[in-house]
Amino acid sequence: MTFSIVARCARTGQFGMAISSSSPAVAARCAHVRAGVGAVASQNITDPSLGPLVLDQLEAGLPATEALQAVTTGRAHIDYRQLLVVDREGRTAIHSGSQVLGVWGEARSTDCAAGGNLLAGELVPMAMVEAFTGSKGHLGERLMLALEAGLKAGGEAGPVHSAGLKVADRLSWPLVDLRIDWAEDPIGMLRAAWDVYAPQMGAYVQRAEDPTQAPSYGVPGDE
Repeated sequence: MTFSIVARCARTGQFGMAISSSSPAVAARCAHVRAGVGAVASQNITDPSLGPLVLDQLEAGLPATEALQAVTTGRAHIDYRQLLVVDREGRTAIHSGSQVLGVWGEARSTDCAAGGNLLAGELVPMAMVEAFTGSKGHLGERLMLALEAGLKAGGEAGPVHSAGLKVADRLSWPLVDLRIDWAEDPIGMLRAAWDVYAPQMGAYVQRAEDPTQAPSYGVPGDE
């Protein structure tokens, strides 16, 4: 049903997540990032409330493993959930319950964790981690490379229809929040959206912080 990766950029301190699924609008429910705190994926028969709960625990100072335990221990229906966590030190944790669907897998390294369910093969998450750790550049680009590697490794057992990319930097709102909610090639469309957005994202931050210095992009009325 889903494959995803959460990650931290050790150089910038940014947190991000990339995800794709056969379900519509997967990033609207499953992608959770918070500046200076961490990133959490909440997937597989999703409970979207779990992402913010884990982030709250991270913000309170718990490391990834303890934050995940604090939220999952004793929680109803937790066997149906799959959660991926990365914290401000690059530590990671994963919960894959006993009721995770179909072929599932998980993989971790410093600064990143990947996982999925209803996969074409259990090694898909490892392909994502290897693509991330073997890449350089902006966190958004590295996450896109990981997502594309997951698809190349087989991705989900069936066709995917939605995808998303979300990155938190130093502000209260995401630096990147791109979604393809229903399409035949959502990862390809997400790549196209990222390639258009990436050169402009700094200007959107500038427009928020000091519009008098913001550059024009030539849209009607923007001179």
